[in-house]
Amino acid sequence: MVNHNSLTRRSFISMATAATLGSTLPFAAADTAMARRRIPGTTEDLPVIGLGTSDEFERMPADGGVELREVLNTLLEYGGTLVDTAPGYGNAERVLGTLVADDNMAERLFLSTKVRSRGRDAGLRSMQASTELLGKAPLDLMMVHSLVDAETQLDNLQHWKEEGRVRYIGITTSRRSGFDRMEAFIKNRDLDFIQVNYSPLEPEAEERVIPAARDNGVAVMINRAFVNGRYFSMVRGHELPAWAAEFDCDSWAQLSLKWILGNSDVTSVLAATSRARHMADNAAAGIGGLPDTAGRQRIRQLLTGM
Repeated sequence: MVNHNSLTRRSFISMATAATLGSTLPFAAADTAMARRRIPGTTEDLPVIGLGTSDEFERMPADGGVELREVLNTLLEYGGTLVDTAPGYGNAERVLGTLVADDNMAERLFLSTKVRSRGRDAGLRSMQASTELLGKAPLDLMMVHSLVDAETQLDNLQHWKEEGRVRYIGITTSRRSGFDRMEAFIKNRDLDFIQVNYSPLEPEAEERVIPAARDNGVAVMINRAFVNGRYFSMVRGHELPAWAAEFDCDSWAQLSLKWILGNSDVTSVLAATSRARHMADNAAAGIGGLPDTAGRQRIRQLLTGM
């Protein structure tokens, strides 16, 4: 599978000054850690920037995942813990499980995965397989992927939560067409998390879905922060505006991530990468200032005009 996000990002981001992990990186990890936000109804905080594994972790590289380990280490160095995966992401669960088995890393991470099976028994088999592949029990979070057979799988997940086999449960969608169903589940089921697409290019979730989550005490995790790479294609060749420095933003990737985090109802944002320097750039979006309402409107106007 072609990694469109990675390709488009590599084609326009110049990070010559961040060739190695350390003080040359934006907001070096030694200086400060990324912000954290409370999971509603709990005393647990989650770092605001997480790592997605779609495309990027779907196969183990021939070198055994040297750079993928660096990506995970960079996330931790910046104070991040959230890593999201799914059975539908090729071999990503197996690859991730292999990588986090070293140095007790699994216990330092907040591991999130999904179930996308139809039927009770198939769902339970998938959930068990994910637990074994990731090598962590209880899992931190498991969600119904793309709302597939959501009623049945939420029943499975609720039983697992009651048995202590998973700490949090939820549902995901990455399409606007899923918003009505997601909103209904938020209002009618006992959810801990939703995962939904939301960005300056796809802001629609802020109309009803995210407010519904806020009003019902559900944490909000964001996917498609870069719209599968379309965002980078749009901004390629454009200079980052000087006013972005007003909220400690020094890359196009951070501009989108900080716009998302400017919505205080968002708990955390996922960004997939297989490059440690990109992980550092993404993580730095969780450090320093965020755009206020006027700043977020300015970002939207800038991108709409491209």
